[in-house]
Amino acid sequence: MVQNIFRSGFLVRVSHTVLTFLITLVLFLHNTDLRRDEDQGEFLGPLLFFLLVMGSVLLYLTVSLMDPGFVLTDTGKVLQCSDEEVESMVPRSLTPRLRRCGYCLLQQQPMRAKHCQTCKQCVRRYDHHCPWIENCVGERNHRWFLVYLLVQLLVLLWALHIALSGFSPSASWQLWLRANGILLAALCVVTVCSLVTLLLLGSHLYLVSINCTTWEFMSRHRISYLKGCGNEANPFDRGVVCNLWAFFCMCRTVAWEQVYLTNLKGDGVSPSTSLSLTESCPL
Repeated sequence: MVQNIFRSGFLVRVSHTVLTFLITLVLFLHNTDLRRDEDQGEFLGPLLFFLLVMGSVLLYLTVSLMDPGFVLTDTGKVLQCSDEEVESMVPRSLTPRLRRCGYCLLQQQPMRAKHCQTCKQCVRRYDHHCPWIENCVGERNHRWFLVYLLVQLLVLLWALHIALSGFSPSASWQLWLRANGILLAALCVVTVCSLVTLLLLGSHLYLVSINCTTWEFMSRHRISYLKGCGNEANPFDRGVVCNLWAFFCMCRTVAWEQVYLTNLKGDGVSPSTSLSLTESCPL
């Protein structure tokens, strides 16, 4: 039972939530700007900060619990869905052959999908498996993952400012450490989390702007449908504006085989070449 709880991500989510509220409590109890505003009867700032913290926790739980875009393992449903997606937009003669997953034995793995060995399922437009949320980041929850990172970064930067306002001077460093030790520990945690979140948000925004996933960026040399496109070419890139618009504003399953073939034909690559690039399963 303990292993099942750990594998489901329960301990990770509880630890994240408890740590968030512990740091928030420290910021409210110490002589910070929040505490001084409360003493002066100004509750707008503390209320907004608390609501922002609650929003980040709710977004965290939403992203960690939602379906990232698992591909159905029912062969009949997958075949039907793939046929409808591809046949409606791509001529049958140009339809690329969908790959077979060697782990979950999925007969037709959509392009840009990858099997996650932690989740034991294939994920559409797989980006990465995030141990922070104990869930995959894929087609359905990637945009919410970025929204969560943005809100979390705002909370952390505000918390960093609040923590710096709470340190009180003392006659000696021993007395200073005794009076500010807990607040200093909270400041260290907030600083590290702020740097990690900033790096994550910046890297993901860059990858989204070029319509590339973390997996494709890190493992380009091992992915069959990217090997023949050159070192820098991205067959899914439709321009920064279109990439950002499609990512944040279009909530639907995309037939990446269609995008792939359209861009390759626009670059002067023959359909037969593109077909050969999509037959083998990427590792």
